[in-house]
Amino acid sequence: MSYMSANSLVDLGDTFAIKEILVANGWSLITGINVMLFTLLHFPCSTTLISVYKETKSLKWTLLSFALPTLCGVILCIITNGVWNLIF
Repeated sequence: MSYMSANSLVDLGDTFAIKEILVANGWSLITGINVMLFTLLHFPCSTTLISVYKETKSLKWTLLSFALPTLCGVILCIITNGVWNLIF
């Protein structure tokens, strides 16, 4: 939706149209891989952070529970990109 400035991206059945939109906006295979990896490891949702704060009553642990998975996701994406550049 962001790339098309429309209310919907494209017909979800038309994967080639989605691919063309992403490629036209600078996406590559490694971009898609890193997006998937980061999505798996990024910061937890706000409900989780609220639960951590309520359980620990500590802003320190709440911020750590935000920062740790985010940092892991960023580091894994950097490593993945480095390995990709070495191989290809």
